[in-house]
Amino acid sequence: MEKRLGFVGIIIDDRKEAAPKVNKVLTEYGDAILARMGLPHVKRDHSVITIIVDMTTDEVGELTGRLGAIPHVSVKSALGKSA
Repeated sequence: MEKRLGFVGIIIDDRKEAAPKVNKVLTEYGDAILARMGLPHVKRDHSVITIIVDMTTDEVGELTGRLGAIPHVSVKSALGKSA
């Protein structure tokens, strides 16, 4: 299966609870993550993370599924049409 360039957007609604779990999952996919930007909203205990990935559709599905299963985490992704 062909790898494609894309992004994953992650919103964390409870930073103290969910952020360590999100970071653990992202570390496991570190070889396929090209860039990462995180913006904490300390007053509201929220955080937004955007990652740029080079993955197959199956890999993105696996990653987003694992992240989405973490309580207090919302995930959306998109991949380019070709490599």
